[in-house]
Amino acid sequence: MAAMPRAAADPSPVSAAPLVDSFGRAITYLRLSVTDRCDLRCAYCMSERMTFLPRKDLLSFEELEALALAFIRRGVRKIRITGGEPLVRRDVLALFESLGGRLGDGLEDLTLTTNATRLAAYAGKLADCGVKRVNASLDSLDRDAFQRITRRDELDAVLAGIDAAQRAGLRVKLNTVALKHDNAHAIPDMIAWAHARDMDLTLIEVMPLGETGEDRVDQYLPMTAVRDALEARWTLTDEPGVQRDAGPARYVRVRETGGRIGFITPLTNNFCAGCNRVRVTCTGRIYMCLGHDDHIDLRQVMRDRPGDDEALDEALDRALGAKPEKHAFAISERNAAPAVARHMSVTGG
Repeated sequence: MAAMPRAAADPSPVSAAPLVDSFGRAITYLRLSVTDRCDLRCAYCMSERMTFLPRKDLLSFEELEALALAFIRRGVRKIRITGGEPLVRRDVLALFESLGGRLGDGLEDLTLTTNATRLAAYAGKLADCGVKRVNASLDSLDRDAFQRITRRDELDAVLAGIDAAQRAGLRVKLNTVALKHDNAHAIPDMIAWAHARDMDLTLIEVMPLGETGEDRVDQYLPMTAVRDALEARWTLTDEPGVQRDAGPARYVRVRETGGRIGFITPLTNNFCAGCNRVRVTCTGRIYMCLGHDDHIDLRQVMRDRPGDDEALDEALDRALGAKPEKHAFAISERNAAPAVARHMSVTGG
């Protein structure tokens, strides 16, 4: 595959001031979305009949690369490619190939989050691009429950994708959204299955982002309740030593399985104090916090002043100055509007 042409600005790894917000948090992690489209319709994430963005609104791969290089120049060391589902975007491997060439040259880690439906076809090629790890979303091993949650019958494709990733030498971590009525009872079996295959599994509380056609009061399962149930079955030991690089997840080791469980708790235990990340959408909007609507349009800056590093740096500085201390997610009232109107697939997972 031919490499994608270099962006006009090809900066040295770090040639500008690091990105630090007004609370002293250094931003070293970028989640970069390449599409809002997805081939699943998970009931906690989007509605059954989604309207996706026109393709003309998306950043080109050259623009995505230029943005990534700007962040690397400002001290970002980890980039996660997200969506929607990133592997549904045609020729996405060109971006992985290009950014993979930056590994060891300012960039330390290139990863992706995927629903794994197309991972079987891409796993080996991703490894060739320098990807070492992937996060795969999997909310149930039961076919009926999987189809009910995702509104699609794609469990076999997901499991094949996970198998292919492991064969390719990729480290796979599973992400599971805990849902009160759909998978709560099966969480221990999923953990045991993952640990038997040498995969960590992270449990996530449902987040009130976008209208999905479901009431999140009916979905929300607090991690406090999940952990209590797991501790009735297993011995869990906190692993504080891994928290620094674990992002919002807080990990425990399960003595009986030898594996790890992560807990992401946006509602029961706000994790914002150590936030080191920002998200850029596939249209070039930078969101400083998943739980707020404030953003800056980097696409407009890039298209109005192409190749102007100073203009892009000024926009990034404005963005970091507006990064809030924390979000204020809550799920407590039936029929309540979501905390944020945009869907998770628009922001980037």
